Amino acid sequence: MLNIDLHCHSNFSDGTLPPDELVARAAGRGVAALALTDHDDTSGLPLARLAAIRHGITLLNGVEISVTWNDHTIHVVGLGIDPDNEVLQAGLSATRHGRLARSEQMSAAFDEMGVTGTREGIKEFIANQNMVSRTHFARFLVKQRIVKDMNAAFRRFLGNGQPCCVPHRWASLPDAVRWITGSGGIAVIAHPGRYQLDTAEMRSLLSEFRDLGGQGLEVVTSSHKPSQYSTFAGHAQYYGLKASSGSDFHSPGESYHDLGGLPPTPHGVGHVWDVLNG
Repeated sequence: MLNIDLHCHSNFSDGTLPPDELVARAAGRGVAALALTDHDDTSGLPLARLAAIRHGITLLNGVEISVTWNDHTIHVVGLGIDPDNEVLQAGLSATRHGRLARSEQMSAAFDEMGVTGTREGIKEFIANQNMVSRTHFARFLVKQRIVKDMNAAFRRFLGNGQPCCVPHRWASLPDAVRWITGSGGIAVIAHPGRYQLDTAEMRSLLSEFRDLGGQGLEVVTSSHKPSQYSTFAGHAQYYGLKASSGSDFHSPGESYHDLGGLPPTPHGVGHVWDVLNG
């Protein structure tokens, strides 16, 4: 089976490797096709493309868009997008501005808790000043030894419902799908096993997503247990979606799964790679 990885992040969002080093790492691990899917930003793609040419692997233009759906934060990956599409870029720009506003509120929340210095401290971990995430705050907390690791940072401060996780309204699901499909891409629900959705909510999400023009569901990813592969493959089949697979790689020292080498998707469900290359 072709070694493909359709979900990863560079330091242009909340990864730690520059795009060219990310591609080099993927190539060194035998990845034949890689999608760079930075959060709400595509500015790392030119560097990644040059590196892909040097290393002889296929690079897909990608992005991961933050969405608010029924008061849940959902991530939608766009694969095969046109990064020069004006409507897509306008939507991503608006989403990034929301991130910057949220980061100010998060810094204020840390100040109120007596954890000072986050506004300036997180800048050390941000390569793209237009893209700030909770992960950057978590790395600051680890370096300052306020918490022992990234997981502890989210459990204590940054996870949903924790004191420094500021609620935010992201893009709507219809807008995110429209931006992706309007730029020639395929919309994929990322890591569905991470969302705190009951069965009825998951069915509603996938049904609405399909009806809006979404085509894919991430079945194999680092945050899914092997038992979930078949569950979400079944969802994909039922709703007429294609399976996707991606490591969701962020950092050599933080990620659960390195680039590439992903298990195959369960038998009987089509893969988005076939649509992208159809």
